[in-house]
Amino acid sequence: MTRRVFVLNGPNLGRLGSREPDVYGATSYAGLVETCTTLGKELGFDVDVRETNDEGELIRWLHEAADGSIPVVLNPGAFTHYSYGIRDAAAQRTAPLIEVHISNPYAREEFRHTSVVAPVATGTVAGFGIGSYRLALRALSDELTD
Repeated sequence: MTRRVFVLNGPNLGRLGSREPDVYGATSYAGLVETCTTLGKELGFDVDVRETNDEGELIRWLHEAADGSIPVVLNPGAFTHYSYGIRDAAAQRTAPLIEVHISNPYAREEFRHTSVVAPVATGTVAGFGIGSYRLALRALSDELTD
């Protein structure tokens, strides 16, 4: 049986490939979607990858995941550091939620060192480029089979 999984991305992640490639790499958003869906199939997941620049939309998607007990890989983007609305929606999770970041926030500006989402996530993967998503999907698989 295939398990539905959300990979939710916050602001500016749709600009992957052109946005600060020295920080976020050269993989495009379409490449990220392909990476997640391909690995998801190998892991028995039906991966639904979404991106928004709208905080309210991301909150609605987290509510949808909570209501449907859908596991989530979440890259909140800049919302990571200050959105208590995203944090509160993530806290309502009814399945594992893995916070993910392409770069290592602790190796960047001071304001990026705090995540309001991390305390309510199952775990966090950061600093491995697009590979952070692969590691997060594998972590979800492990969480769901334990």
